[in-house]
Amino acid sequence: MITTQQRTAPQSSFRRSIIYLFITMILLYILYPNLLLTDNDRNKGYPTTTNLSTKVEPSSNHSSVTELSTTKKVVEKEPLENTRPAPVVEMIEQPPGNYHRYDTQLKHIAFGIAASSNLWETRKEYIKAWWRPQETRGVVWVDKNVRTGRNEPLPEIRVSQDTSKFKYLNQQGSRSALRITRVVSETLKLGMKDIRWFVMGDDDTVFIVNNVVRVLSKYDHTQFYYLGSASESHIQNIFFSYAMAFGGGGFAISYPLAKELSKMQDMCIQRYPALYGSDDRIQACMAELGVPLTRELGFHQYDVYGNLLGLLGAHPVTPLVSLHHLDVVEPIFPGMKRPKAISHLLEAAKEDSASLMQQSICYDSTRYWSITVSWGYVVQILRGVMSPRELEMPSRTFLNWYKRADYTAYAFNTRPVERHPCQNPFVFYMSKVKYDRPRRQTIGVYYRHKKKSRYCRWRMASPERLDSVVVLKKRDDLRWKKSPRRDCCRVLPSDKNTTMILSVGNCREGEISELQTTKELFVAQM
Repeated sequence: MITTQQRTAPQSSFRRSIIYLFITMILLYILYPNLLLTDNDRNKGYPTTTNLSTKVEPSSNHSSVTELSTTKKVVEKEPLENTRPAPVVEMIEQPPGNYHRYDTQLKHIAFGIAASSNLWETRKEYIKAWWRPQETRGVVWVDKNVRTGRNEPLPEIRVSQDTSKFKYLNQQGSRSALRITRVVSETLKLGMKDIRWFVMGDDDTVFIVNNVVRVLSKYDHTQFYYLGSASESHIQNIFFSYAMAFGGGGFAISYPLAKELSKMQDMCIQRYPALYGSDDRIQACMAELGVPLTRELGFHQYDVYGNLLGLLGAHPVTPLVSLHHLDVVEPIFPGMKRPKAISHLLEAAKEDSASLMQQSICYDSTRYWSITVSWGYVVQILRGVMSPRELEMPSRTFLNWYKRADYTAYAFNTRPVERHPCQNPFVFYMSKVKYDRPRRQTIGVYYRHKKKSRYCRWRMASPERLDSVVVLKKRDDLRWKKSPRRDCCRVLPSDKNTTMILSVGNCREGEISELQTTKELFVAQM
């Protein structure tokens, strides 16, 4: 017979099983939909916490190196069992711009020359000296018609447009500044084809054409560029602006900037009636356009009087682009008329324009002489040893534009002209330069400029015994595509006591400008 206790034991265990089953079904009912939702979220690609930390979207302007490196680390740590595709970080590289560097040619440059009818007969000779018919392109802009010969090698001549509608309130200046200001714009409106640059100068500005091309080839002509240089006179730069390209020395404007200038120039001119000249009006308009002056030291205003020997004998390490105020200074070669002296200088430029006026410094160790060469122009020999730091400073053979000003009124370092009779330089001017094809070098002959000098008591060899200096040099047309460096020169043996022979060219490895004694030379050759 079964008792009551034996009957209730199986029933209680059955009830517990039913309860556990019921609880399990409720938990499954609650958890299963959540699992489904989570899987759906993953399949739809909704960002999870991990996604947010690894998602990198490259910006259109720049990409962060830090974010990219962090992303790379996270991707490497992505678990293999995760079926989601790993986030991909793409490096977006901008294609290099086509800047057309180093391919500007002479045909891409238009010269705008501002001239005066009153001075035309004299100053047209300067233009003839550097202008190349059938090669150079440009226009001379005058205030009224001028006479020219049928076969004169000159640019096209045009009369500037009327500027009487513009105000001019400067009592010290001339209204001609208004028409000269518009030279670039008027040249642009002629519609010359395939022009990249406009170069402006005065009728007494002489351009070294090949060096103009070399300088402009450094820049992207599709961008806004305003190239030129300031005055040699600190006072002039204060009165006008250090941010202004002085027009007499010449300046260059890229084609896109010239187009932009022409759109607003007439309105810009009206806003500055009290300014003095044309170049400060150009700079005022450039300031409104937000384009700064890019300095090229080879453009020379030469706001000085007197002899340019000190400046041209210590030219900065940059291509000689222009010369100005040639009517004001003495002829650069003694005994020649000014236009003839310029033509004589350009004869050397035909053989090696890249090296024209480039300075080199060396020493004669046996006679203790200091020698400085301005290639194509002059050789100067001094008794004693003067350091390169001093020799590369222009000596003050010239006077400031403001004649009462002293040497502190220059915008660069200068050194005084030596007063001691034993320290005056002996000057040898270039006579001729020719190219020796078999030896692939130029040969320049420089003759001493003989003038009476005071007696020197120093007991040492005198350069006065020399009649000529021969300078040998190999051409380097690519010199301005390298980092700038002054040439080195070396004294070579000579069969004649009256002739010194120098070799000028690129510095050799380890070569510097220093005086070497005989002992030092022997050690160097060992």
